[in-house]
Amino acid sequence: MMTEPFSVRLDVRSYEIDPQLHLNGGFYVQYADHARFACVRAAGVSVEDLLGSGLGPVNLETVIKYHHELRGGDEVDVSCAWEWGTGKTYRVHHLLRRLDGTPAAEVSHVSGLLDLKTRRLIPDPDREWRARATDPELLGLKP
Repeated sequence: MMTEPFSVRLDVRSYEIDPQLHLNGGFYVQYADHARFACVRAAGVSVEDLLGSGLGPVNLETVIKYHHELRGGDEVDVSCAWEWGTGKTYRVHHLLRRLDGTPAAEVSHVSGLLDLKTRRLIPDPDREWRARATDPELLGLKP
């Protein structure tokens, strides 16, 4: 099993800054989304193929915990760690860290896979992700 979660490095851009001169709150969620989709691609899953098969990933709940501000010009590492249970949902946790290791924020999602025809969550999302991944360990799944 992997010891370190998947991570991407992002730059805080000037147009993402709010009037208090720190990263606007909505961008924390966008950074988490970017890291999650980069992780999915790195695991070998084609989101286009997933959608083409009639399934779409959805977030049912998003929680942001702020620790230290990010400002324009900062670089941030955004990790992506998946947590699987036995139901229709799973969790994805993101830790945003400054390059010095200081935690800036945590973003956590409760997610599922939506059947795009019936508009209902499928019962075994882990099975669908595992079947599509060439490296399921990146998604927290055993091969």
